[in-house]
Amino acid sequence: MSTHHRPAGNGQIQFGVFFQGVNHTTVWKTPESGSQTDFESFRRVAQTAERGLFSAFFLGEGLRLREHLGRIHDLDVAGRPDAQTALAALAAVTTNIGLVATQNTTYNDPADLAHRLASLDLLSGGRAAWNIVTTDNAWTGANFRRGGFLKHEDRYIRAEAFVQTAKAIWDSWADGAIAGSRNAGRWLEEGSITPVRRKDASFDVDITGRLPRSSQHHPVLFQAGDSPDGRDFAVRNADVIFSRHAELEDARKFREDIVARTLKAGRPADDVKIFPGQEFILGATEAEAEEKHQWVREQQVGPETAIAYLEQFWGRTLTGYDPDGPLPETDPIVDVTNPTRGNAFHGASAKELAAQWRAEATEKGQSIRQFVAARSRLNGRGLVGSYDGIADKLAEYARTGAVDGFNITPWIVPGGLDEIVNELVPRLQDRGVYRTEYEGTNLRENLGLRAPLSRRASLNSGRNGAGLTESENVA
Repeated sequence: MSTHHRPAGNGQIQFGVFFQGVNHTTVWKTPESGSQTDFESFRRVAQTAERGLFSAFFLGEGLRLREHLGRIHDLDVAGRPDAQTALAALAAVTTNIGLVATQNTTYNDPADLAHRLASLDLLSGGRAAWNIVTTDNAWTGANFRRGGFLKHEDRYIRAEAFVQTAKAIWDSWADGAIAGSRNAGRWLEEGSITPVRRKDASFDVDITGRLPRSSQHHPVLFQAGDSPDGRDFAVRNADVIFSRHAELEDARKFREDIVARTLKAGRPADDVKIFPGQEFILGATEAEAEEKHQWVREQQVGPETAIAYLEQFWGRTLTGYDPDGPLPETDPIVDVTNPTRGNAFHGASAKELAAQWRAEATEKGQSIRQFVAARSRLNGRGLVGSYDGIADKLAEYARTGAVDGFNITPWIVPGGLDEIVNELVPRLQDRGVYRTEYEGTNLRENLGLRAPLSRRASLNSGRNGAGLTESENVA
C-alpha cells in the first residue's frame, strides 16, 4: 500500500459490538442462547463490552419484518426493539461505551430524528452515534403512510441533505448559550440560538433547535455504504465507516481508497476511522477453535435455512431438494423482481448467476448446505483461532494501520463476548495494541476523533458554533 495514502496508525486496535438481532448468524437454538428481545440480553452484552473497554455498542434497524416467498421469515429471530429506545435504557446502566443507533434517512424526518439523537447524546453524557443508512425500495416504503420509494440514484442526495440539516440543528446553539450563573437575567443568552432554514428538492425546514450540545458537540456519524457513491458520501460526512473489508489485504486496499477519497474531500488523511464487521471464534488452542468453528457453522445454517436461502434467490419453492445434495438444476424465476431476492438475481442475470453458483459448488464438492454456509458468512471465514494466535494477528492489523478496529458480531447472545473480554483483550493489552482505560468521557474522545466537521468550519469562520442560516443554504 502506498505510504503516501496511508495515515500513520497509532498502533492500536479498538472494538465495538454489533448486536444484530435479526439474522441467521446468531445461534438461538442452543441452551446457551438467551432472548434476542429482553432487555437483560442487551444489558449483559453492553456491560460486558464496557468491561472490555469497547468503544461502542451498535444496534441495527429493521423497518419491516423479513419475508420469504410472501410469508414472514420465521426460521431466524424476527423483530427487535427500537434502537434509540434500547440505547436510552442502556445509557442508564453504562458509563463510557458509545451508543450507536442505525437510523434511516429515507423514512425519517430530519427535525425529529436530529432532536431524538441529540436527546440521547445529551442524556448519555456525549456517547451517542448515528449509523446513517438509506433505503430505496417500495417494499419497505409500503410500511409508511406516504408509501413509495426513492430512485436508487437519489438516495444519497436525500441522505446528504438530511445530514446537513441535522448538523445545522445540532450546531444551532452557540457556545455558552446557557447562562453560567443563577444571577443572570436570562437562562439563555439573547441571540444564542440560530434558526435553521433549509429549502431544496429534499426538504423545506424552518426550525429552532430545542437542545444545547453535549460534551462531544453532536453525535458521532457512522456510515456503511460500499458503492463508490457510498464511499464518497462517507468521506464527506462520516466520522467512522462500518466496512465489510475485514481480511488484512482487502482492508489495506480499502483503507488506501478511503484515504485517497478523504484527502480529495479536503480532510486529513486519518480523519475517517474504519471498523470492519467481523465474527470471532476463539479457543485455547487452534484445534479447539477449529472444532468450535465447525459447530458454529452447523448451528447457523441448518437444513431448512439452507433451502430457504436458495429459495430467496431462485424465487420458487425448493423444498423437494436435499440440503445435503447438489444445487438445483432448475433455473430461477426471472420474471419476478423483489428486493428481498437481491439485485443480482433480477431479470435475466438470475440464470447466469445460478449457473455460476452450480459450477462453484461442483468444483468445491459442496452440497446446498455447505455452499450456503460458506456464502452467507459475515466477512469471509471470520477470525478463527487460539487466543494467542488471534492476538498476534490483530497486532499485525494494528502495526499496518489497515483498520482502526473491529465491530464484533457475536455468534451467540448474551455470552458471545465473554471469551473476547476475558481472554483476548488481556493478550492484546500485553502486546501494547489495546487500551487499558478509556481515553476520555465521551465517544468522540474515545474513538480518537477530531471535532465535528461543521464545528471546525464554524470556528474557522468565527461563527461561534452557530448553525446554518437561510442565506447559507441553496434553494
